[in-house]
Amino acid sequence: MRDNRDFDALRPVSFDTAFNRYAEGSALISMGFTRVLCTASVEEKQPPFLRNSNQGWITAEYGMLPRATHTRGGREAARGKQTGRTVEIQRLIGRSLRAVVDLDILGPRTITLDCDVIQADGGTRTAAITGSWVALRIAINQLLKDNTLEKDPITAQLAAVSCGFVAEKALLDLQYSEDSQAAMDANFVMTPDGGVIEVQATSEDKPLPWQEFMKLKTLADKGVQDLASLQLEAVAQATT
Repeated sequence: MRDNRDFDALRPVSFDTAFNRYAEGSALISMGFTRVLCTASVEEKQPPFLRNSNQGWITAEYGMLPRATHTRGGREAARGKQTGRTVEIQRLIGRSLRAVVDLDILGPRTITLDCDVIQADGGTRTAAITGSWVALRIAINQLLKDNTLEKDPITAQLAAVSCGFVAEKALLDLQYSEDSQAAMDANFVMTPDGGVIEVQATSEDKPLPWQEFMKLKTLADKGVQDLASLQLEAVAQATT
């Protein structure tokens, strides 16, 4: 047991889909002490590289508030440059969501997912992806409701979760104290039926046998299925 959790249990997860009154879709996701505000903004315009086409675009921006961590981190805007980590994470979020959206059906518009980390205790990128799908789903539902879209462009549900080996044991949904000690940690972006969109995994100690890595995949399957059920509950509450 760890923080009263079994090895294959998620941290307590909740969604607040009424946190932002202005965005077309929003979800404040909490996974343990990690909290990320995800908002979906719909704009009737395309990025320059899609002009003269009828294709839409999904993109993302990610950032951490100064006191999201134990000590204050300076704002990247004040430094005038994003860190490589920030750029990498927002690209991950954007391409993950594009994998489950038919951009032709979306039409000549852009949906931007802004992911702001309010508090970080491990798994901020996976929480951002999971919360962003909820915000996107709510925004698309509104476009369908007001007849801006005639057909649903979302082709699948997705969620993301971290796993890792800590003290030679495979654990699901790592908090910071576990992630910092992990011999291997991995982030899985998946559909609830087991479809893999992206996996990021790193061994910190020694090469990991494939059969051992598959233990993490098994945990991720369960975690994503559990998250997917909570996502659908959050979307249903937002539309009632």
